[in-house]
Amino acid sequence: MTEFSFTCTGVRADRFAAGPTLVFRLRVTASGDTPVHALALRCQIRIEPARRGYGSDEADGLQDLFGERSRWGSTLNPVQFAQVPLMVPAFTGETEADLVVPCTYDLDIAATRYLDALTDGEVPLLMLFSGTAFTGADGFRVEPVPWDREAAFRMPVATWREMVEQHFPGCGWIRLPRDTMDALLAYRSRHALPSWEATVGALLGGGAPVDAVEQPESRDPLRALTALTVRNDP
Repeated sequence: MTEFSFTCTGVRADRFAAGPTLVFRLRVTASGDTPVHALALRCQIRIEPARRGYGSDEADGLQDLFGERSRWGSTLNPVQFAQVPLMVPAFTGETEADLVVPCTYDLDIAATRYLDALTDGEVPLLMLFSGTAFTGADGFRVEPVPWDREAAFRMPVATWREMVEQHFPGCGWIRLPRDTMDALLAYRSRHALPSWEATVGALLGGGAPVDAVEQPESRDPLRALTALTVRNDP
């Protein structure tokens, strides 16, 4: 049976992708000299937070994920980053391939919150591989790629930030329920505001009392926004 090993040699932000995308460069090695006709892989990528240190600012940003620093001995568990397929074309011995990983800047996602909290250094990643190999010098033989195939890689935080800046320059991103978006759009249209930034600025700068959106009944995002809208309408 052919033994496969994997090494990640680098990563870059894909500046030509339609959305935030990282491209990892993989080196795939097959034992022996039997030709590999194709390799159908599944790759799971995990962040391993316990494998790096954190400054005080980073610790503050990670508190909602892992709690107080005093608890990190039991809370710094792996965080799922991505799960993507990869088809490797025919090779013998060794080859390299690009693993394309679409990303998100949705801060409701644990991996994104973790990455957004980091200021510098590297992100400790673990790549887990499995799949099916089609090999053989005369015809095809189907072989499994077991789940114990893995590769550790430390991704520069700067690469993540470069990717985000390409698609969200100087901006953040939040996800809102549909009813809240409809209420925001109605408010923007009613006041002829030129942008979403101006819309949010008008709501934040309208002088509504803080407790107007902190009452129990205002936990519904639509009610909270409605309360602000009423107080900001002339």
